[in-house]
Amino acid sequence: MKKSIIIKNILVFAVLLLTACDSFLEEEPRGLLTTGNFYNNDSEAILASNGLYRILHRGNLYRTRGLDDYLVSGTDVVGPSRNVNANIHNYLINEGVSDGNGVWGSLYELIRNACDIIDRVDNNESLTEDIREQVMGEALFMRALAYYHLTNLWGDVPYFRELLPLSELAVLERVAKETIRTDIKVDLEEAYNLLPSTYSDDELGRATKWAAKALQAKLYLFDEEWQPALDACNEIINYSPHTLLDNFADVFDQTDITNQYNAEHIFVVDFTTDPVIGDLDTNRTDDYNPRLRDEPADRNSVPTTNNPDGLANWELLFNALGEIDQDMTGYGWAIPLPEIADQANWDPDDLRYDATIVTEYLGFQLSFPYYRKNWNLNNTSPRENHSENYIVFRLADIYLMAAEAENELNGPNGAYAYVNKVRERAFEPNKPWSGLSQQEFREAMYDERKFELAAEGHRKMDLIRWGILLDVVRTVEHRAWNNPGANIQEKHVLLPIPQQELLLNPNLLNTDPTNNGYR
Repeated sequence: MKKSIIIKNILVFAVLLLTACDSFLEEEPRGLLTTGNFYNNDSEAILASNGLYRILHRGNLYRTRGLDDYLVSGTDVVGPSRNVNANIHNYLINEGVSDGNGVWGSLYELIRNACDIIDRVDNNESLTEDIREQVMGEALFMRALAYYHLTNLWGDVPYFRELLPLSELAVLERVAKETIRTDIKVDLEEAYNLLPSTYSDDELGRATKWAAKALQAKLYLFDEEWQPALDACNEIINYSPHTLLDNFADVFDQTDITNQYNAEHIFVVDFTTDPVIGDLDTNRTDDYNPRLRDEPADRNSVPTTNNPDGLANWELLFNALGEIDQDMTGYGWAIPLPEIADQANWDPDDLRYDATIVTEYLGFQLSFPYYRKNWNLNNTSPRENHSENYIVFRLADIYLMAAEAENELNGPNGAYAYVNKVRERAFEPNKPWSGLSQQEFREAMYDERKFELAAEGHRKMDLIRWGILLDVVRTVEHRAWNNPGANIQEKHVLLPIPQQELLLNPNLLNTDPTNNGYR
């Protein structure tokens, strides 16, 4: 059931502007409070925790292209349908040019607020034990999630675990990624022990212990700590309430706004159609929704059969959409690259293709292919005001991670069970893997994760950790208006520390004057 767990405003250093939220559209202002007289009861602690979820709704994170710019663009799965977003997709990034400054700022805001909550809630006798543990666990998870993204995108970054005075924050140097990740893996184990396994329907969307374990598994996998990664994945597979859905397409079905969660989702960012505030919703969907001005192919042609009113193809498509209460009102610029859009590059029995890619709709050939799994044409999901949840972690990813870790530890024999569990629903007839060498299994996983998780925010980090990003970008087919293969360099596996941050704090260059190779 679609319910709210978020509030309108968030902690910013020592000031809180609070609103209670019983549902997405019901808010009651509580006035201006300082942290000194806050956290006096369970309700106030929950409100503070809700503020952390609110930050995830920022356009710089999950609401629009924010994180997607750096997790999805510039690989072999998604590209623009026209000459837009070119700096990022074409690797024309530099200090001050698409350097992720907004993402950086929002992630550190999340960290600062999580640190404040941890300090205020820990050993707070005004709170019941259950709420104290839940809020502490949520704050530990959110802080770890922020550092996970920061270290993935920038490597070594400023690191703090308590809310520092501005004077100290302003002079921090970068800390080794390995140090940060060692700490947050421990934090996530504590979060796992503190957080509940499930929530009631009106609290869906909150981080559970399984969300903490999934993030921990990701960190172990990225750091090639294979046994801890496998153990974390097995914990989720064997003991969590999460299960794989029987139908791949159902994982992404967001058409019913009252039933947008399912058993495969481990952690999502919950969005809602919002006529009041304007940022409880998401417009990421519009990147994947077509725009009618592009569609269909031969849009201005006038068919001579079954067309008594002499309408153009686009008018016929518009009418056909209207009959099922749909429209094409998106931006249509996050579309599959030609190779993944071509069904000839998929196994012919892979059922995921039709659930992932769409090239024809309602009998009309489309000008571009689109990601069916990420679009929603229903008029109940209007342009720039969508309610679709962003799926951050889901169970199929965990199975594939377990398969990868097991293969690295012991070879493929024990890894087949994990990957074949995912492939059971993907193929008709079933096509389980067998008879592969360790290296063949490793390389087969490159494509298996691409087809299972396309356009879900995993591909770029996968290619980077496998060490094949440059080779893939240089060899995959791009569209005529893009040429990232000619521009990508070794330095592009990381972003430069944002120029604005360097101007405010030159100490960020102390440990690396080259700024990740961009100087």
